[in-house]
Amino acid sequence: MSRLVKLFGQKKENVLNVYCTAGYPELNSTITIMQSVEKNGADIIELGMPYSDPLADGEVIQASSSKALSNGMTIHILFEQLKEFRKSIQLPVILMGYMNPVLQYGFENFCRDAAAVGIDGLILPDLPEYEFETEYGAIIKKYGLDFIFLVTPETSEERIKKLDALSSGFLYAVSSSATTGSEKDFNAVEKYLQRLQSYQLNNPILVGFGIKDKQTFATACKHANGAIIGSAFIKALENASNIELTTQHFLESIIK
Repeated sequence: MSRLVKLFGQKKENVLNVYCTAGYPELNSTITIMQSVEKNGADIIELGMPYSDPLADGEVIQASSSKALSNGMTIHILFEQLKEFRKSIQLPVILMGYMNPVLQYGFENFCRDAAAVGIDGLILPDLPEYEFETEYGAIIKKYGLDFIFLVTPETSEERIKKLDALSSGFLYAVSSSATTGSEKDFNAVEKYLQRLQSYQLNNPILVGFGIKDKQTFATACKHANGAIIGSAFIKALENASNIELTTQHFLESIIK
């Protein structure tokens, strides 16, 4: 049983997925941040692999990606950093990134090395459904990784059900067709999430984009299994003199 399946079997609501960019704010911050996120009450860690053209990400995460790249972060270095992480971290960990660097690394090599260090799943927003079905999905499955598709308020019911059938772990409900970190009208978001609920999908639903504090987290969790916080956490880390303390205070402000 995958760690994600196990998690959602034990916890049906208020699941908190925290996104951080690998190699940010410093090249060697990654493991410290992951340990702090686990220690302070998150349920899933979503680790962003920095890329120079992150299409789905807003300014805050783009800036963190640029900083991580200038710090020297690469997929090779990330896997080196992650070699021993399962000795101290039990939470499900997902890698989020874009196809270009993954293809440069070699798709099968990437899946093999991700599984070998203990990664649980992948989010690759620019991997098309057709290519997933015809080529890449079998490789992802071969290495026992979950794959999470994204849906938006504009995604048709038919396509949502198709992407739900292809996904495992959970379905990522983007709160609106915008980039991460932008302001949202949560009345519209609630209607969209209620619609998703009515489809009785196979996978749990986590809401992302625009979740930034206790209130938006609670609103998102009303009609979903949980939510993803990224830009707000990256912002908190930006000027952090003490990563552990900053992470503790940030997560307490969401879930306490």
